[in-house]
Amino acid sequence: MSEKSTVPGQFTLVLHSHLPWLAHHGRWPVGEEWLYQSWAATYLPVAKVLRNLAAEGRSHLLSLGITPVLAAQLDDPHCLSGMHHWLGNWKLRADEASMAGNTALGAHEHRLATEALDDFETRWRHGSSPVWRELIDAEAIELLGGPLAHPFQPLLDERLRTYQLHEGLADAQHRVGHTPAGIWAPECGFTPGMEKNYDAAGISHFMCDGPALRGDTSLGRPVWDSDTVVFGRDLHVSYRVWSPKSGYPGQPYYRDFHHYDHASGLKPARVTGKTVAGPDKAPYDPELAAAAIERDVADFVATVRERLFSESERIGRPALVVAAFDTELFGHWWHEGPQWLDQVLRALPEAGVTVGTLADARDRGYVGERVELADSSWGSGKDWRVWAGDQVADLVDLNTDIVRLALDTLDKMRADQDGLRDPVADQLLRETILTISSDWAFMVSKDSAAGYARDRAHEHAHAVREIASAISGGQLAKAQRLAAGWAAADGLFPALDARRLGPALGGNDESGGGSLRNHAGPRGRRMDAEGPR
Repeated sequence: MSEKSTVPGQFTLVLHSHLPWLAHHGRWPVGEEWLYQSWAATYLPVAKVLRNLAAEGRSHLLSLGITPVLAAQLDDPHCLSGMHHWLGNWKLRADEASMAGNTALGAHEHRLATEALDDFETRWRHGSSPVWRELIDAEAIELLGGPLAHPFQPLLDERLRTYQLHEGLADAQHRVGHTPAGIWAPECGFTPGMEKNYDAAGISHFMCDGPALRGDTSLGRPVWDSDTVVFGRDLHVSYRVWSPKSGYPGQPYYRDFHHYDHASGLKPARVTGKTVAGPDKAPYDPELAAAAIERDVADFVATVRERLFSESERIGRPALVVAAFDTELFGHWWHEGPQWLDQVLRALPEAGVTVGTLADARDRGYVGERVELADSSWGSGKDWRVWAGDQVADLVDLNTDIVRLALDTLDKMRADQDGLRDPVADQLLRETILTISSDWAFMVSKDSAAGYARDRAHEHAHAVREIASAISGGQLAKAQRLAAGWAAADGLFPALDARRLGPALGGNDESGGGSLRNHAGPRGRRMDAEGPR
């Protein structure tokens, strides 16, 4: 026991929960089905794991980022109804698999569907906010917030950057009664100057990827001359779980994500081998998977312990190790992920590892010297190429044009109005922030449902253009009809109020407040008049 109790430092697990706005925008293969699959496979079981641990008196388990746009969907009446239907359909598909002769698969899926449906009907029918609030109030988790609709902030007009950040924090306060002190910035995107936005918004800490700190993630770092601290993802530890080439989910006994039984839509196979074709994969066996979980939990705990010892020795003081992942890895992508999460959060303290949140790390003094944090992200190349490279140049130009049009139109409307709230202005702004979501460029750059992503960006851009055109033409009744029509599909963030958008910035910015154009060099780096930062 003495060996276990002498592990120096702190381990922090950070999960980032995010999906773009999917409600009313297609169902299959991309659209609401993506939301319901993630909800069933990840959000329900992960919340259950955390709730069970909290019931045992465990606290400060992890930092959980929930983007406002995801929270909006998990509270939305249309999505709640659709999710309830989806869960019932899952149970029926499991029964059909059993009747078709695949009894093992059917029984496994029937049990999971039954548990999920019961959990949803008991705790989730009024939305996710009561679920998260319970965990926050119990101090089981630290809530991390973020900007409203997940923009890539380094490329974003400063007025919209400030607006989305402040409104995103306010949205969390409305939903769960807590204003996050920390955020997971979308895509971990950063450019110098953003730390001032964070300071002004009351953000005390945020995440970046390890390479942004040149791999030295053993302590948080105050950024430039601000009071805001950046914490870096430890890739050595994080990649034990999930990496581009290896990691636990790819092990032979875990359920294969890609292979479907097309008759039922269920996933019948285990990974088996990386070069084994789908039809040749072995049947999924939960007992074999359970044994693999135990091995990988033990491996992860040993990795964390070794890292805490080695990093503490290297820096001459107790070190911090932060492992960070998309929440959707746990369940949606990696079927056994919630089970692994449950076991590892129990095993780490048993092995003498102090577990805490990012807020704990700051409060406990795991903070080092200041860092002049440069342009960075957690995308390919750790620069901006995914969101500003050649593959998405058309989307960069689209975003530039739409932001300029929207801001110009909103400024003219403000000058002509009496100060009352205007649902037309609100919807114009709402469609603008949906147009510039970082997800569309990411999906195009990664060739993941790229057609859907481009369609979505152009659909929201079309909404902005036709509302703005009606306004500029003096057709106010038409603008009202158009705004109401688009709000039927895109009515998220009902508290969104265009009057809170800051006034036009002064200076020589010809775009009326910022432009995306000419910010991307050949490798996605930001370009200013003097060259790359």
